Amino acid sequence: MSGVRFQRGNHVVADLERALTFYQSVLGFDVTFTLPPNPDSYSYAVFDVPREAAMRFCVLSTATQERVMALTEVKGVDIAPLPHPRRSAIVLEIDNPDAVMAGARALGLTVYDEEVLKTKDGRIGREIGIVDFDDNLIVIYKILGTA
Repeated sequence: MSGVRFQRGNHVVADLERALTFYQSVLGFDVTFTLPPNPDSYSYAVFDVPREAAMRFCVLSTATQERVMALTEVKGVDIAPLPHPRRSAIVLEIDNPDAVMAGARALGLTVYDEEVLKTKDGRIGREIGIVDFDDNLIVIYKILGTA
C-alpha cells in the first residue's frame, strides 16, 4: 500500500505540565508547540471527550524526529483508568536506559523489571517498560550488539 506516512503517536494526559516532567525532562523530548483549548476540536469526537472538558494539544520532537509524539491534556472531567490488558504502547530506542529508569523512578513512576531483548535478526539488548502518570505504557530499549 502506498501513500502512508506515520505522523505521530498520542497519549491522553490529565496534567500536561506533570506529564512533561517525564516526557521532556526524563525521556528528552522537546516541546515543538502547544495549542490552547479549542472548543471546536475534532479530538472531542475521536477521543470521546465530553464537551465540558478543556483540551490542550502538545507536540513533541526529538533531535532527529520532528513532531513524532503528542500529548492531549483533558481537564475538567474525570479520566477513567485504562482497562487492562494494555492496548497500546510507544516504543523508544534510548541511549541511556539507566538514566531514564532512574528519572522515572524519581518521579514515582512504575518501572518494570528489565528484560533481555533478543531481536529477530539476532541482536541482543535491554528492554524496560515504564508507565507514565496516566497509565500510558512506554517501552524503552537499547541494542547492545549481536548475539
